[in-house]
Amino acid sequence: MPIRDGVGDTAALTNASDIFSLIATGTAVSRSALLERSGLSRVTVTQRLNALIAADLIGEAAETLPSGGRPTRVLTVNRQVGHVLVANIGESHLHLALMSPDLMMIAQSTLRYEVAEGPTATLNRIADGFRQLQAETGDNGILLGIGLSLPAPVDYKRGRVVGPSVMRGWDDVDIIGPMAAHFDAPVYVDNDVNLMTLYEYRRHFQLADDILYIKVGTGIGAGFIADGKIFRGAHGASGDIGHIQFDSDDPPLCRCGKLGCVEARAAGWAIARDLRALGFKAENARDVIALVDEQVPEAIMLLRKAGRVIGEVTADVVSILNPGLIVVGGTLARGGDFLLSGIRELVYQRCLPLATRELNIVLAPPQADIALLGTGQLVVDNVFSPPGAADLLNRIVASMTRPVADRPEGARRRVRRAG
Repeated sequence: MPIRDGVGDTAALTNASDIFSLIATGTAVSRSALLERSGLSRVTVTQRLNALIAADLIGEAAETLPSGGRPTRVLTVNRQVGHVLVANIGESHLHLALMSPDLMMIAQSTLRYEVAEGPTATLNRIADGFRQLQAETGDNGILLGIGLSLPAPVDYKRGRVVGPSVMRGWDDVDIIGPMAAHFDAPVYVDNDVNLMTLYEYRRHFQLADDILYIKVGTGIGAGFIADGKIFRGAHGASGDIGHIQFDSDDPPLCRCGKLGCVEARAAGWAIARDLRALGFKAENARDVIALVDEQVPEAIMLLRKAGRVIGEVTADVVSILNPGLIVVGGTLARGGDFLLSGIRELVYQRCLPLATRELNIVLAPPQADIALLGTGQLVVDNVFSPPGAADLLNRIVASMTRPVADRPEGARRRVRRAG
């Protein structure tokens, strides 16, 4: 029986989380695949699938899949089931977005920001910005989840910045609690490079199960996919290659306070520093690439040198982790082979043939907003996982069984369509 005005087969919908998760994650997108993957009886699968369709959460697309007999229609999550709110907290800007469940950008905004504002004021500004995006776009269904990307090591399980970072004042501050107090939805927080790594893997390199992603921009960091999963380390500090130190007679001072870090030799801010010393106007990684694009020899020379520095530390990582693919992204990656050639040179020179025999080192496909997209990917991966899907359906059922006047518009629309 379809759900209408809070009365109906809510049990079938609540119990359909396993079916919902299989469809939403793309694990099973046909009725026959659902039977095979779920291990449930045909009657149970049909009952639960019908409940999802009646609630307007799942639809059957015009697209069909070949089968042994008649072609079967593809099951998909209704794009209007809900929306995702994500924020990329940079070093000078807050970039916010409202996305559909398939990570299509519906609305975006960018706000000037300074770390000195502190976590409380910043999180409040993000919450206000999210509400503004929701108001501008109207009804986009239930809020599926919220994701935050931070330029700092993050203890993913606790949702807190750990250790010293560029985000001074954020160390061990609860981020999930304040955001959850603003919105009735799960909140996820992770390091920006981990999220870039996740997006590159899921969207471009899913056939490679062990990937090292290196972001070379204002700062330098890395993310690692091990056997298809993000490897975060015990407390979220994995991949912090930018602060590995090199011994030398005159080590440069890093912004972390240590001497001789990879960042202090090869990051965008460090190359800009060296270009200023040569009389050029450069403040950040974008300025460095602008000079490279103008074929300024000094900028090209320093970018090549940076590539060799990064290649030196990458060779050590390759010897330890043995990835099958290295992807280099970030603003400085727009320098192409000027950067990449140095990385390749040192990796192949220093590593054993066994580690490099089938190793590919490539540039990330050019794409804007990769941190935001990776944050959205993190949210939907969690929301549509089996436990996440169960929580989501419970929230949807709760909203649909309230008195009509108290329901969110998305829930009112689903009741109307179910009727």
